Amino acid sequence: MSNHELVSLDSAVGRMVVTAAVLGSGLTMLDGSVVNVALKTIGEDLDASLADLQWITNGYLLSLASLILLGGALGDRFGRRRVFVVGTVWFALASLLCGLAPTPMVLIVARVLQGIGGALLTPGSLAIIQSVFQPADRGRAIGAWSGLGGIAAAIGPFVGGALVEYVSWRWIFLINLPLAAITVLIAQRCVPESHDPHATGRFDVAGAVLACVALGGVTWSLIEWGSPSAPYAGAVGLLCGAAFVLVEARSHEPMMPLGLFGDRTFSAANAMTFLVYAALGAVLFFLIIQLQTVSGYGALEAGVATLPITVCMLLLASRAGELGTRIGPRIPMTVGPVVMAAGSLLLLRVDDDVSYWIDVMPGLTVFGLGLSLMVAPLTGTVLAAAPDDNAGIASGVNNAVARAGSLLAVAALPVAVGLSGEQYAVPAAFDQAYDRATLACAVLLALGGVLSWLTIRTPEQLAPLVETP
Repeated sequence: MSNHELVSLDSAVGRMVVTAAVLGSGLTMLDGSVVNVALKTIGEDLDASLADLQWITNGYLLSLASLILLGGALGDRFGRRRVFVVGTVWFALASLLCGLAPTPMVLIVARVLQGIGGALLTPGSLAIIQSVFQPADRGRAIGAWSGLGGIAAAIGPFVGGALVEYVSWRWIFLINLPLAAITVLIAQRCVPESHDPHATGRFDVAGAVLACVALGGVTWSLIEWGSPSAPYAGAVGLLCGAAFVLVEARSHEPMMPLGLFGDRTFSAANAMTFLVYAALGAVLFFLIIQLQTVSGYGALEAGVATLPITVCMLLLASRAGELGTRIGPRIPMTVGPVVMAAGSLLLLRVDDDVSYWIDVMPGLTVFGLGLSLMVAPLTGTVLAAAPDDNAGIASGVNNAVARAGSLLAVAALPVAVGLSGEQYAVPAAFDQAYDRATLACAVLLALGGVLSWLTIRTPEQLAPLVETP
């Protein structure tokens, strides 16, 4: 698995490894959430349509979800630290292009490039933790990683709101450059290199291309619904999706070994991930625009409004990781999504006559409590169900599923609730669409909780896997 001794979380090296992993994955999480706050301003500044705004969000998610499996496989084969560093530098350069983009099309292309960098560094951040730490410390390390990384995602709207309101929306991308430089410095100096000793050095180009075209085709058909190209794009996407499964089944070096899904827990956890992260991505996308378009919030106010999620993740995510290690993941992975569904229903109170303390904060607090309870046990379950030598691939699969869920939800829900064109800037039209979209997200979250209860292993069954992955 590696060419180094396993380290303790309490050691100086262990703390620096977590710091590097959190900073790297935090870059991708921050950019995944911070852009939502700026969408309305970007639309006004660049004269963008709703479809442009969806692509600004989904272009990033598309390349990230399509290539994150390849990123995990490359890390296992060529060195997890090496691929992590390359991805961080790539992400920083793409962020620079985002910050300088003069038109919506240039920004969309830059976001796609940003997603490629994210696909290289994201699975590496978690695989480094899985391969570097002693088995007894992995639960706590994963809890710290998911909690602090979740804070990066949750604090994004706050940081983005301040930059949009007081500086420029372009700085939500340019701020990534110094953060990436710090990440690379720590990784090069403190993170031991690790890899899969059984890797051959070859990688699955056909699988990566098919995954990208499959997700891209389906996404295009949803966002461009009603256009002449939509049915053809959807058909191509579905055909490439079927071809992807066939190629992976027959390939000697697949980037997504289908054998991993032979484990019931691995399959169930990823199915639950798809449902929950679809709802998570859509809730944040619609809520931030609702607060600005309907409730009259400024960018900074809308960002600050999401602070309860940050607080919950800061205080509880690491403890939830320890709880999942102690009692098993079934209860946290069941209760977490159900609590998030309840929080979503409370957010239906957000309209044109809104009180933050009565209508916004309670829903976001409940939502944050459920998210904090679920994240670390879910991540630990996915990795515990896969062999250590496939840590990069396993984390890549789970990250790809999460991003694909968000990608398809942000593409599909505006169509499903009747939102199109310039209606994101029309309060009455967006308000109606927001209610329908939020109800749909609550249903997805509840289904995720039910699925976990029915399919995730009991604590007694999973305990040996958690202790010795």
